[in-house]
Amino acid sequence: MKFKKFGGTEQKVYDLVKPITDELGYYLWDVCYVKEGALWYLRIFIDQDEGITIQDCERATAPINQILDEKDLIPQSYMLEVGSAGLERELLKPEHFEVCEGDRVRIRFIRSVDGEKEIEAVLCGADKDGISVLLDSGEEKKYQLADIAFVKLYMEFE
Repeated sequence: MKFKKFGGTEQKVYDLVKPITDELGYYLWDVCYVKEGALWYLRIFIDQDEGITIQDCERATAPINQILDEKDLIPQSYMLEVGSAGLERELLKPEHFEVCEGDRVRIRFIRSVDGEKEIEAVLCGADKDGISVLLDSGEEKKYQLADIAFVKLYMEFE
């Protein structure tokens, strides 16, 4: 696993959209610009402490769409999607790990580590070398980024 670095288009969109999401009271979680089949998608993921509703997505879409049209950063046509980062969102950037310290996470390894392919634990921190967690046994352990496929928030549903 590596911390996500934005591509040129994603970074430009992030810089353009962040003041809008900040003004609306949302946290800009991620920007993804991807091609799927013949279509390009610009996905903007937002969050707030109370969670994100469809109305929040609609409220953010209008000013985001307006500024993107005005600045015309992306030459080809694309589909704009503004949505929630999701309950079990992937942690991709150092600030994601900071915001989620103390939360329960699911870590999937590239190959087995200590006989496990996947674990759930409480996130203690992250740096350029690895991720520190508190295991259910009470042991604090650090896993190397190179061994990790992904880290996601973990929600237990009944």
